[in-house]
Amino acid sequence: MSNESITKTFSVATCLCVVCAIIVSLSDVSLKGMQQQNKALDKQINILRAAGLVDPGAKVSAQEAEKLFANAQIAVVDLQSGTIVDDVDPADVEKDKDNFVTLSKEDDVAQIKTAPKRVVAYLFKDQTGALQTAVLPIVGTGLWSTLHGFLALNGDLTTVAHIVFYDHGETPGLGGEISNPVWTAKWEGKTAVNEQGEPVIRVVKGAATSDSEIDGISGATLTGAGVTRTVTFWLGDNGFGPFLNNQRGDSVPSKGDATPDSNDVEN
Repeated sequence: MSNESITKTFSVATCLCVVCAIIVSLSDVSLKGMQQQNKALDKQINILRAAGLVDPGAKVSAQEAEKLFANAQIAVVDLQSGTIVDDVDPADVEKDKDNFVTLSKEDDVAQIKTAPKRVVAYLFKDQTGALQTAVLPIVGTGLWSTLHGFLALNGDLTTVAHIVFYDHGETPGLGGEISNPVWTAKWEGKTAVNEQGEPVIRVVKGAATSDSEIDGISGATLTGAGVTRTVTFWLGDNGFGPFLNNQRGDSVPSKGDATPDSNDVEN
């Protein structure tokens, strides 16, 4: 056929598309295992950062991460009872499609619509077996996106050790600063819950004035409000509240989520 033939042009284009599709498909299949390994490694490193075992921005090899992560107790937590479930494989929790329940509008402080019944937490202990850090996965809604992170509490399960936000779509330079180590460092040592086990920590507009307040990010008030809602939910009765009370041996029942006053975070 002539090079100017429309039929020949379409035939060549079709063949080229088929060849490219085959190459892309083969590449995706062959690299899938590596992608999964990298995803698992990235998750481990973020957990280790939350636990204070890896500095922000530090490069960590898979071998180093695995060695540090070996010290963690991977615990499946039943959020309703606040107990650790020993007969469930942590790997199965994330795959369980029936693990989620729909939240009522009143309970949905983090604005996530559904919440898991069981969650995997990471407990780091010292050589004597005493708890040093509890790393809790958290998820909530910011201004533009879903916020994914890890909140780490000290061994007293009352004060914050670290916080890490590893996945979000907030505005760079504004709400996106929630993943800036300079800002997350402001959380360290802050009081997360009061003596009754109620969440009290919150991001405020402007400068913090108490040990349960975090400096707000200029121009990112609504993202800060989303962070507050997120930690409030996960430290409350529908999140890890019952588990934390059980681990503290707290005999005082929690009285429900302490929803932040909108005047503190919104304007």
